[in-house]
Formats: sequence, C-alpha cells, structure tokens
Amino acid sequence: MQRIATEVRAHGCRRPGLLAPDVLDRADVRAALAEHDFAAAFTLFKKWGGLSQNRIASACRLTPGKVSTIISGSQRVTSFDVVCRIADGLRIPGGLLGLAPRPWEGTPTAPHPPEAPGVRPDADEIPWRPDATVDLATHLTRSDLVMDRRALAGAAVTGAALLDSLEGWLVPAATVTGRRRPGRLGIREVEELETTARAFRQWDHQYGGGLRRKAVLGQLAEVSGALDDHQASAVADRLYRVMAQLAGTAATMAWDSGLHRRAQDYYRLALRAAHAGGDVVFGANVLAGMARQMLYRDRADDALQLIHLAQEGARDVIGPRVRAMLHTREAWAYAAQGRTAGFQRATAKAAEDLAAAGADDEPYWIAYFDEAELAGVTGGRLLDLARTDPRRHAVEAADRIRTALATRGPEAGRSHALDRIGLAECAFLAGDIQGAAAETALAVQAARGTQSGRVRTQLGQLYPYTVGHSASRPVREARDSIRDLLSS
Repeated sequence: MQRIATEVRAHGCRRPGLLAPDVLDRADVRAALAEHDFAAAFTLFKKWGGLSQNRIASACRLTPGKVSTIISGSQRVTSFDVVCRIADGLRIPGGLLGLAPRPWEGTPTAPHPPEAPGVRPDADEIPWRPDATVDLATHLTRSDLVMDRRALAGAAVTGAALLDSLEGWLVPAATVTGRRRPGRLGIREVEELETTARAFRQWDHQYGGGLRRKAVLGQLAEVSGALDDHQASAVADRLYRVMAQLAGTAATMAWDSGLHRRAQDYYRLALRAAHAGGDVVFGANVLAGMARQMLYRDRADDALQLIHLAQEGARDVIGPRVRAMLHTREAWAYAAQGRTAGFQRATAKAAEDLAAAGADDEPYWIAYFDEAELAGVTGGRLLDLARTDPRRHAVEAADRIRTALATRGPEAGRSHALDRIGLAECAFLAGDIQGAAAETALAVQAARGTQSGRVRTQLGQLYPYTVGHSASRPVREARDSIRDLLSS
C-alpha cells in the first residue's frame, strides 16, 4: 500500500481515484492488470474496491452490458483506446498496464475532463466512411507499435458479430469533406508507396512470419497520416488502395505470428480501405483472406458466408483468375463441411475460370494463382477429405500436391513448405511409412527456410503421425527433426 501511495504522491495525482491504493497494490490485481485480464481485474475491483459494474462502466466510458460481457469472459479487451479509458477512468498508473505514464501521472490532476465527443467505438461500430477508415488505421498502427504483444492476443470474432459488421462492403462509400490541412502528395510519391506495398506483399508470400511486420505497420501509419490531409481525389483513391494492400499484408503477418484477432482487425481495415478507394476486386480478395482464416479456425459456415459476400459484391468486376481463386475458397469450405459433391463442383469451376485467364489482364497480386497454386490448394482440400476417408482421397491428394511442388517457383517459400508437410501426411494416411519419413525430412528442411507460424503449426500437426513407429529408424529421425525445429 505504501508503494502505490508513494507513486500517487510522486506523480502529483491529487484527485483520488475510485480505487484505493491498497487495492492497486494487491498481487492478484497487479497480475491481472499486467496480463490485461480485465475479467479478473473488474471482479477484483468489485470485491476489494466496492465498485459496482455500473460505476466501472461510467468511469471507463463503457456500457454496463460491455462490462458484464468482459467480466463473464465472453469478450476480451483488446482495443488500445479501451485500455487507456480504463486506465484513466479508474486512475490506474500506466506502468501497471504496460502503457507509458498517463498524462495525469506527470502533473497535478485537474478535475476529470468530460468525455470527448466522438470517442472511437469498437471496430464493428465504425461507419463505412473514408475518414473513419483513416482513424481506424491510425488507432491500429499506434496501438500495435506501443502495446505489449500479449495485449494484442485474442480470439477472432465469428458468426453474426463478424458477418453483420461487413455488410457496409455492399454499400457505396460516402463522400467526406472538410479535411483539416491541404495535402501536397503527388502521383510520383504515391507510385513509390505502391512499389513499397508490393515489395512487402512479395516478401510475406515468400517467407511468411512477422519479422518485418512493424516495418509494414510503420508504412501503414505514414499512409494514414497522408490521408488525414486533403489530398487530390486521384491521389486519395490510390492512397486508400495502398492502405488496403499494406493492411492485407499486416493481416497475414499478424496471423503468421499467432495474433488471430489482430489479423482480423487488419483484414477489416483492408476491406474498409479498399471500399474507400473503390478497389472492389481487392476487397473481394480481402474477404477471401478472412474466409481462409475462418477455415483454419474450423468455422466453415462463416467462411462460406464470407466468400458469398465477396462474390456478391464483386461479381460484375472480377476477372477469371480472381474468380477462380474465390471458387477454390468455396471448395475449401465445402470440403471442411464434408460436402464432397460441392467441393468437386466448385473445384471444376475454378479450373474452368483459370483456363480462361490471360497473362496480364488482372492485378499483380493475383498473379500467384496459377496452375501450381490450383493444384496445391486442391491437393490440400483432398487431404482434408482424406483424413476421414484415406482410401478414397489420399492418393489423389498426393498427386495434386506433387504437381504443385513440381511447378511452383522459388518465390512461394511458405506454400512450398506447406505442400511438403501435406505430402508427408498423405503418405502416412496411405500407410507408406518409409515414404512418409522421407517426405517429413524434406518438409522440415523446407520449414527451416520460412518464418511462418502457420508452417510450424502444420508441422506440429504432422508430429503425431510419427508416434508409434519407434521400430523405424527413419521415422524416429523424422520425429526428432520436427521436435528440434519446433523447440528452436
């Protein structure tokens, strides 16, 4: 108690907070705050601080219902703004929450300021306006760059809470006037930003992982800063498109780093930015990325809804290559649902559309989707089906994956590693233990060349297949190699 009281006096906090110093000095309270476990923290505030849910809600500018869902554990606090509102409303020193010292810690405290009008709501409540998209980008990048990684963790939103928040994608973007400062960015500077966004996207495709994620976020912050000025219309549209591509790359990098909720936040930003910039085709691609994330989270129904939303919103403008990619995501969802006929129908549509695609008639970012990618994706979905019916699907899955491996370029490092892991699993499912051991060794070798968390996750899922074959020296060595890589 003396320590917290001393801190309060040292920082000039003359107005007492709602929480007594001895409450903030409790070990369980400090541990909950350090972990951003606000379900535990609010419960402790009620027990030891005598605060009601309504009092916590009022102080932190939250609704009582929001506080209730946080305490019940059905909703986590991951918003930087909300964390700051909790710190300021309850007079919790920033250091206890992993934040910089709050403004009221450094100077004598004036009366508590009134609520600022227009406090930024949660992402799913933000209107689909270009200026709101800029504000969201500024908030996400700022919070991502200053908050502890643990505070960015959290489960992705699913179901109606996700799908309903994306309906604005189908409505034309509103026109916003009254920017504060004149912008002076020219087309040449925009072209340089476009080149940078393209380079980051290519790096992620080749290596995966989050080693350059903060570099992407820094560039994204620069673009949002430029859009906060009143740029010429043609410049602004292209800047929104750059923002969309950078946000899409940030999303896949966050996902590869295991930050699933943060990845979804950037996907939603990418969709809003594409919407603001009139890039419907890239918006459909973002929705396909969100669908893929749902498929990895075993939410096939949500994934299918996202793909149908993409197809509905971009039906009149997408080219055959993008259309083929969307069909493969649709096929993936059908396979996850066990709907073999639907999987086969969607896969056939993808092959038909890809055959009609030209060499240079679509955006650069879809160029990766070629015959090799179609073979790899189809092989991966057949592998999904083989897990429940290996006799029927394992051999065909292996054949498709081999086709992908034979034709992929060196720039597809993450996909190459995933293909190798899939081929090893096919061999295990088919009962070819020696072949599986050999393929596992190649998979580990490929995995060492990428920083992708997804690759490591898939490799971890391959590990159980190696258990129970201790009599086979190659299998033992393969198992050891997986363990060594995952522990490094």
